[in-house]
Amino acid sequence: MNFYIIIPAHNEEACIKQTLDSLATQTLLPKQVIVVNDNSTDVTQQIVEEFTSKYPWISLVNTTSSDKHLPGSKIIHAFYKGYQLLDDTYDVICKFDADLVFPNNYLEQLAFHFKENDKLGMASGFCYIEKDSQWVLENLTRKDHIRGALKAYKKACFLEIGKLKPSMGWDTIDELLAKFYGWELLTDETLHVKHLKPTGISYNKASKHLQGEAMYKMRYGFVITLISALKLAYKKGSYSLFKDYMAGFFKAKKERLSFLVSEEQGAFIRNLRWQGIFSKFK
Repeated sequence: MNFYIIIPAHNEEACIKQTLDSLATQTLLPKQVIVVNDNSTDVTQQIVEEFTSKYPWISLVNTTSSDKHLPGSKIIHAFYKGYQLLDDTYDVICKFDADLVFPNNYLEQLAFHFKENDKLGMASGFCYIEKDSQWVLENLTRKDHIRGALKAYKKACFLEIGKLKPSMGWDTIDELLAKFYGWELLTDETLHVKHLKPTGISYNKASKHLQGEAMYKMRYGFVITLISALKLAYKKGSYSLFKDYMAGFFKAKKERLSFLVSEEQGAFIRNLRWQGIFSKFK
């Protein structure tokens, strides 16, 4: 099974060596890995070049973009810089972050899952972060959600969902659209992936408003956005985030920004979200 991996990287000198080392020691090696060096000002490029000189299946693309940290659009635009250089002979395409350390059987185990289930569209392991010198499950992890840091898509699923949306919330939209088209998702809790930098550690206030904007663009509507914003802010331990999310939602609504999904897809998404909410009370 051919795995193609794209890794957007911006100033990742502290982590990317560990990420590439863990991919170079996989029991099932990827067919191609493209690191997209996105406007880095540190030695990310030099570190990656050390790997490209050793491994012919690792390549580097240098690109420039804004210095601002804009989760979603910046990352996905960088992803497409790598994607446009790939051929179409892959079975699974992955978008991985540059701060992950994978167990050496990670790709082999994902390949097993994809081969076992024709309807499996996306799969991943679980993210762990270091806390008090121990690796613990990152609190944003759920069994029914694949983290944006370590996405792996079966080719047919990736194409049917329209690939990745260059917007905050892309890593939720992809799953919702996969379900809309009848694909299944799987998270393997035996695959422990070390996440060297916790999610959201470098988000600024402007980027946090984008979370609410994304909920609007996914056609959540006011009530589901309210519930989702409360839940996410609680998990991150910050009431001010709730205000940021709702401000982003109302701003997007006032400006009548374009939706990322159709009306039919939006109705499906709202129904799915309500099912999840009501299931908590059963």
